[in-house]
Amino acid sequence: MKALLKKLRNYEIRIRKAINSHMMGDFHSIFKGSGLEFDDVRPYQYGDDIRSIDWNVSAKGHGLYVKTFKEDKEQTVFFILDVSASQNIGGEGRMKADIGKEICGVLSLAATKEHSHVGLICYSDQNELYLRPLKGALQAYEIISALTKLKPISKTTNLKKAVSFAVNIIKRKSVIILISDFIDSENYYQDLKALAKRHDLVLIHLSDKRETSLPKLGIIPVQDKESGKTVWINTSFGDFREKISTQVQTKTKELADFSRKHQINFISLDTQEDYIPKLLKLFKIRNRAMKV
Repeated sequence: MKALLKKLRNYEIRIRKAINSHMMGDFHSIFKGSGLEFDDVRPYQYGDDIRSIDWNVSAKGHGLYVKTFKEDKEQTVFFILDVSASQNIGGEGRMKADIGKEICGVLSLAATKEHSHVGLICYSDQNELYLRPLKGALQAYEIISALTKLKPISKTTNLKKAVSFAVNIIKRKSVIILISDFIDSENYYQDLKALAKRHDLVLIHLSDKRETSLPKLGIIPVQDKESGKTVWINTSFGDFREKISTQVQTKTKELADFSRKHQINFISLDTQEDYIPKLLKLFKIRNRAMKV
């Protein structure tokens, strides 16, 4: 636990140093986005985000107008973490499950320092853990502790249920950060769309090269982490490996395109890469999008 906290604190320091040293004031808060409420409208200026245009006012024929917002100090950040068995893929200490928990931990520390309320939902095909949103550093430590102790009951994924649970339990507009590999046979896109309409949604997609870069090993047993079933696959046969890689890439692109269409922030991370630069880029994009 102490080693994990030290690691997360180092990550948090890296984030804050980058914000203070390299981004030249682009950030007011790395979570700026959901903690905003409507204030007024003003004429459109070149460079304004088109998503901030107030079409009802603009339709009156006096030119384009954009909405302006004021910051709501009582901001809420919710993490939804996929803890199904498909997350247990990757190297020692670098499985998707490990990276997902690390991201929750470091961003919880950062969010509580911004005086945000922070909550957590861990989901498989059922609610595995729910921590109601609270303020303060103790809440971040509680989240980190709970994640290190968590032993999910179910191995199966059901993102539709996870999102439905979030829609029903999170009443106040929040920043919702959903972390998953998004491997699910159910179609959950409409549910994500509904969640994004009510909240400020961020999707963090986790993957591992073991899922896409299979070596030629001949006939080998492959176990489905969620069902527990083992099948024998000839990894040296034809274009099997290329098909697997293409399927994963296609699914990731589909999710990215969907997110772009519905104004959802999206990043894809591999378990072996340093995820801090991508998180920094994500928050920089979010900050710029919210300037009006």
